[in-house]
Amino acid sequence: MTAHCFISFMPGAVASLVRLAPLWLMLSLPLPSQAIIFFATPDPSFNTSAPAGELANSGWDLQGRWGTFLGTPIAPNLFLTARHVGGEPGQLFSFRGTNYKVIDSFADPQSDLRIFKVCGIFPAYAPLQTAGDELGKSVVVFGRGTQRGAEVLVTGQSGQELKGWRWGGGDGVMRWGENIVSTNLNAGAGFGELLGMDFNAAGGPNEAHLSSGDSGGAVFIRDGLTWKLAGINFAVDGPFNTASTGPGFNAALFDAGGMYVTNSATAMWEELPETPTDLPSAFYVTRISANLTWINSVITQHAVESLPPVLESTPDLNDAFTRHPTYTVDEISQTITLTEPTGNLFIRLQNCLAQQIDSTDRVNGQWIIHYRP
Repeated sequence: MTAHCFISFMPGAVASLVRLAPLWLMLSLPLPSQAIIFFATPDPSFNTSAPAGELANSGWDLQGRWGTFLGTPIAPNLFLTARHVGGEPGQLFSFRGTNYKVIDSFADPQSDLRIFKVCGIFPAYAPLQTAGDELGKSVVVFGRGTQRGAEVLVTGQSGQELKGWRWGGGDGVMRWGENIVSTNLNAGAGFGELLGMDFNAAGGPNEAHLSSGDSGGAVFIRDGLTWKLAGINFAVDGPFNTASTGPGFNAALFDAGGMYVTNSATAMWEELPETPTDLPSAFYVTRISANLTWINSVITQHAVESLPPVLESTPDLNDAFTRHPTYTVDEISQTITLTEPTGNLFIRLQNCLAQQIDSTDRVNGQWIIHYRP
């Protein structure tokens, strides 16, 4: 499974972000987001188990492994992830210790969302955030990927000033962090509405940014007593530079003032001004509440609560099996009932799950077939 790692004057670029205070254009284009970096600590074991207390049940146990990325079940047999991380039918989605074979996929042409359909039934799935009131609310975000890397330092009037940290080495470990929705924006055709979260030095103890490996991870917002899926990790600001030349680098910055970003018009590095207040970089998630029409259309057409077997039959083994015209399935007793045939009838069960015929009975003109997984 692969992902497009960078967006810069290439297919997949999203609109530049306008910062309203100060009135400067963040001219670098966001990169596809890919693992969680914390302001408070470089400890790679930080927040690598389920959050507790007020953050209990905030989505940790609703994250599944989709290759090196994450996905979130949203219906009994459907999970949602970022479109740009790729993947296809035939691959496996791992959720709560069980591997589910993917049998179909549905990409949203208006956003970076993709829904995959699996063979099987998930034991749980996430409720969706439907209210468009995310701005200013706290979120819990999940991802896998890099640790916090080397310090980013800029020389100022008082000497070396810490601006943030480069992306470190990837380890694939799932982590969680917190942030606050600071903006919403429309990224244009093919990407749609995004929610943005600034990486603030004054954030809480779990203040988090994203880096390589977090794409497809989920953002949850609490609605009353329920944590709901509000976004899917998509992009981050960057790349950055400490000079006007060179390739630049990816980083989680709590203050981009004095750093260089790419001017989208000239493709040249351009310096952002140093100001009395920090200019934090941000990460962006695809907004669930803005894509409910498409999400619900897929759920309506493809979600199932169970996977009863399909009975196929043929009167002659030289002919093809076809779906038997009339029968009933009782999933509790694991039986299939049909009218007793008057001649030869060969039968088989079709399902994406392994099932087999155990025995048969004839009762009052009915043929009862007992099956089991």
